Amino acid sequence: MPYAPTNGIQLYYETHGEPGGRPMLLVMGLGAQMTLWEPDFCEMLAREGFYVIRFDNRDVGLSTKIEGGPQPDLAKALAGDHSTASYTLWDMADDAVGLLDHLGIERAHIAGASMGGMIVQCIAIRHPERVRSMTSIMSTTGNPNVGQPQPEAMAALLAPPPERREEAIEQGLRTWTTIGSPAYPADPAELRARIAADYDRCFYPEGTVRQLVAILATGDRTEGLARVRVPTLVIHGEADPLVTLTGGQATAEAIPGARLLTFPGMGHDLPRALWPEFVRAIAELAREADGG
Repeated sequence: MPYAPTNGIQLYYETHGEPGGRPMLLVMGLGAQMTLWEPDFCEMLAREGFYVIRFDNRDVGLSTKIEGGPQPDLAKALAGDHSTASYTLWDMADDAVGLLDHLGIERAHIAGASMGGMIVQCIAIRHPERVRSMTSIMSTTGNPNVGQPQPEAMAALLAPPPERREEAIEQGLRTWTTIGSPAYPADPAELRARIAADYDRCFYPEGTVRQLVAILATGDRTEGLARVRVPTLVIHGEADPLVTLTGGQATAEAIPGARLLTFPGMGHDLPRALWPEFVRAIAELAREADGG
């Protein structure tokens, strides 16, 4: 299986498309495995000429679990005490750049969803020379005054982890129903099958808590985003209850020249019906960034 040694850990990754294509690194969100970048979506990008790389972040999926550090205390982190963070999003950004190093890719187009959007923002701030273009999807700047979740979405995010497989599937169904796109509801059977497959691939709620503490410990990136000069696209759902629309708006406002693309009825997921629009916009940005 393909693993990349990076930043003292191992990242599991897969690729789609031809290695000679435009490199496109996809970064997924909180507690989410790379499988949420569905193969059909990756193939759509590959048909646009991209060499697509998707991977499991640290503490999720088949990548290294960061065990042996402090026990993450979410209540303390929410109150502003980040002493139990094992790492920050800056470390996760360095992980991703190390994956590019492993693949021999000097500069890539990067796209991230939710926490993945925060990570690609960190890459663009810290490693601008490695970035051709950036797409930040349903994400935010870290400013606590924007993008905050609605109460029902926060309750879903902070629900206690289930103890058994069937409980995990039912909880996943409730969560995705709560945060998903009201105008593009997922097929219940397909959603159940995906949740079950992800559970069987890796169920590791401890990593999700560590990642959440990492988000809180990273803080506000607005000042750093103001220095970003890479071509940027911000995509956001107008009905997102988990990272509300102001998060995307603030991201686009913070980055000079960024384009904001919003979708009515889109929540905190990647509805299949909108994939052609996402791919079209990402490909257009990449062509502009590469000069054609």
